[in-house]
Amino acid sequence: MGGMTYRDAGVDIDKKMSTLKDIGALVKTTFTPGVLHDVGAFGGMFRGRFPELADPILVATNDGVGTKVRTGVRAGRLRGLGHDIVNHCVDDILVQGAEPLFFFDYFASSVLDPAVFHEVVEGLAEACKAVDCALLGGETAEMPGVYCDNEFDIVGFVVGVVDRSRVMPARVAAGDAVIGIRSDGLHTNGFSLVNRLIERDDLDLDQDPGGLGESLADALLRPHRCYLPPIRTLREAVDVHALAHITGGGLKDNIPRVLPEGVGCEIDRAVWTPNPVFRWLRQVAELEAEEAYHVFNMGCGMTVMTAPEDAEQTVRVLQEAGEEAWIIGRLVEGEGVTFTDDLT
Repeated sequence: MGGMTYRDAGVDIDKKMSTLKDIGALVKTTFTPGVLHDVGAFGGMFRGRFPELADPILVATNDGVGTKVRTGVRAGRLRGLGHDIVNHCVDDILVQGAEPLFFFDYFASSVLDPAVFHEVVEGLAEACKAVDCALLGGETAEMPGVYCDNEFDIVGFVVGVVDRSRVMPARVAAGDAVIGIRSDGLHTNGFSLVNRLIERDDLDLDQDPGGLGESLADALLRPHRCYLPPIRTLREAVDVHALAHITGGGLKDNIPRVLPEGVGCEIDRAVWTPNPVFRWLRQVAELEAEEAYHVFNMGCGMTVMTAPEDAEQTVRVLQEAGEEAWIIGRLVEGEGVTFTDDLT
């Protein structure tokens, strides 16, 4: 009887190295002039000189796609998950005014499937190139016994830069207007509930369950929107005081993260109509309004705070940039987020 190998334990190093070699050319398509190494280095190197900025500040964050991965696997749609994790992270640092410089990914599974991995990385590369962000490196792990068969996890890390004079939030005060920008759907939040519904009702992702006007997979798996391009345009036209990325926790948990002590927010939910997928989710899950607006973004993926006299121009600039936007509320003395309607 021969001795055990690592492959016997479920980890195939040769397959992993071959797979990583195959995606090298794809990763290099994202490299920007700041990248100082080739694919395969132990660490990513990026030139840390920003002569166009008076006082450059680095901003970093990380996040995961979460259980949207399970929905993507069920539907056989994986490339969008790469867009999801890049765009979510870029939107997070955008809230502080930062432009992305480079991105790292972490991909873990029970057994590495080269085709699955390649499709996800294609999505990562496409999203990075769209915002001039280098896919600087990452980690690929086979972890049998930790992850279930045919499932994987994708996590992202982004580093960006902003001049100190452009850091947000700034000048936020009671009386400021709150403008909402349309989301493309669930983005990357609420999928544990979604997957529970899919399993409970044995839903066919390739069919319209009623009232969506598209398949359930199309409605659920539309990638997380990247708000960097329209916000770049907006900041050249309007004095933006703050942004809040509406992710897990909805409007109620995310807006207070950018407000100073003693300032709260009033939102009128009747101003906009949530995407059809949210109406469907509320109906099939029998969700109360408060729960739905606490779990999901409910059609508002980013909020902008400006002086009240700039509110109409903010909406106009965003609309001209191709976004759907509305004045949804105002900042007030107090704390937390309250809703001024009696939406049920």
